[in-house]
Amino acid sequence: MLNAEMQKLKQQYYFPIPNAVFDLDLTDGEILVYAFLLRCEDRRTYQCHPSYTTIGRAIGKSVNSVRKYVQGLTRKGLIATEHTQIVTKSGETRNGTLLYTILPIQQVMDRQFERQMTLAMIENRKQEIQEKLRK
Repeated sequence: MLNAEMQKLKQQYYFPIPNAVFDLDLTDGEILVYAFLLRCEDRRTYQCHPSYTTIGRAIGKSVNSVRKYVQGLTRKGLIATEHTQIVTKSGETRNGTLLYTILPIQQVMDRQFERQMTLAMIENRKQEIQEKLRK
């Protein structure tokens, strides 16, 4: 019983951040936004929908900075975003907050590894050509 209660407390007050986040050439702001989104996500759907303002307040950054960091995380494949709409009491349709989906980090790590291997092969080939030209 005590172990189950501890697990529940951990889920309520703690969230994991993958170690790989620090190996992916993210900016400090991108790491902060990513961590905040992990904190907010529904761990069954991997989704959350905090506003730029909410994220900015939590990490001490402006809305424009948050927008830039979200775009960076999207471009790097860590998150996907979808626009949402809300209907007001008066029946008007308005833009809602973005719906964020946290994507599997393993895919990002695999792509980075492939890029590194490609760069290493290109560098190796350059060295081979230079060696041949010297002879």
